[in-house]
This record gives sequence, structure tokens and C-alpha cells, in this order.
Amino acid sequence: MKKLLICLFAGTVIFACKEEKEKATETTEAKEEVTMSTGATKYDEGEWVVLFDGTSFDGWKGYSMDGVPDAWKLQDSAMVFDPPKNRPDGESYNLVTEKEYTNFVLSLEWKIAEGGNSGVFWGVQEDEKYPQPYETGPEIQVLDNKRHPDAKNGLTHQAGALYDMVAPDKDVTKPAGEWNTMVITVDQEAKRGSVELNGEQVTEFPVANELWNVMVSKSKFADWEGFGKQATGKIGLQDHGDRVAYRNIKIKELK
Repeated sequence: MKKLLICLFAGTVIFACKEEKEKATETTEAKEEVTMSTGATKYDEGEWVVLFDGTSFDGWKGYSMDGVPDAWKLQDSAMVFDPPKNRPDGESYNLVTEKEYTNFVLSLEWKIAEGGNSGVFWGVQEDEKYPQPYETGPEIQVLDNKRHPDAKNGLTHQAGALYDMVAPDKDVTKPAGEWNTMVITVDQEAKRGSVELNGEQVTEFPVANELWNVMVSKSKFADWEGFGKQATGKIGLQDHGDRVAYRNIKIKELK
């Protein structure tokens, strides 16, 4: 009996190890497929254009609004979202650019409050059928990884992630209350995108191809009618109900 139990235990361990190895192999192959399909690309970049110089909201507006909501203020050369204490139910104060973009490198700095959550969108379609920008625009997460509960919901919900789809390779965020520099590249022609955080590339992902469609199909956005469908759209900054600040926002359009 003792020998039988030992054999059964050994068999269980071998099976479990084999299963874990297979999962690891599948993950590695998927990452290699994305890397091979996206690849490193030499970009033909335009000149930097300032989207926010710290002195005005020129070029920005509230999502589905005519102007900039009062919840966004100019403070110390930054645009700061200060969530209203008595906001009406269902009211949101997301910001979007007035101009639309297709292929670009976007550089900005963000600072999140303790326990805070926000995000940067691209490809946003400002349409009354979509009450929120995240219904159409993919999001690069802005988060206090140490304190916000969303950070415990998987790496694809942490700062620098392509939200709910691709996790950052590492956590290089600075503590809440400190400025982080983020560079987002989206190139529909090269079919790739990436996120650089505080000088290190942390996330790479496909765009505008079958790999993108497969990725979306495995996310919470699988059945969302308008999500990530349009190559051209607005850039947005998210109101997630927490204090957040952005500054030094500039963009290079890729030719």
C-alpha cells in the first residue's frame, strides 16, 4: 500500500509539472508570436507638437461636452482633476483632445493620488451612442500599484498595462504623489504599439491586425460593439473618481 501511495503521489507531481510546463510554453509562444509579428520598427517621425503647455486647456474639451469641466484645473503647470464631492449620478468628466490621431508617439507625465486610478486612451470616438470614452478607446493604465485594489486583479490592471489585455514586464512606477514619465507609441502601419515608463519599455502589443482581434476577444471588451475598432480617434484622459495630474503633454505623428 505504501509503495502504491508513493507511486500515485509521484504520478500526480509529474502530471502537475507537465501541465505547468505546457502552460508556460503556451505563454512563451504567444509572447514570441506577438514579438515576431510586431517587431522593432524604425519610425519616420514628425516634429513634437505640444498638446498641453501648462498655461491653458487649448486643444482639449470634456468628452461629449462643449468646454472643459470645472473639475479640471490648472495648478503648477499641470492639468489636475479634482473629483467633485457631490457629483450627479452617472456624471463623468473625462477629457479628450479636439484633434484626432492615427499613428503617433505621445509623451506625458502623470501623478496619481494615493489609492488613485486613471488612464490614457487613444482611438476615442466621441459619439452620443457611447457614454464613456473607454467604450471605444483602448487604455494605458495609470494607477497607484501599491494601494488601489485594481492592482490586485492581475498584472494587466497595473500601471503601464494595456488595460485588461497586456501586462507590463516590470513595475517601474514611482510612489503615489510623484511624477511618472510615460511614452505611448501606436503605429497602425507597423501594426504595433508600446509603452515606455520612466525610461524603460515595459509593454509591447499588436494593433490593427488579427493578433489584436484575438487579444480583445479574450478580454472584458470582447462583446463591446465599438471597442478598438477605429484606427483614428481622440486621445483621452480618464476621470476614474480619483485625483490625478498630467503635464508636459506632447505628440509626434508618425508618417
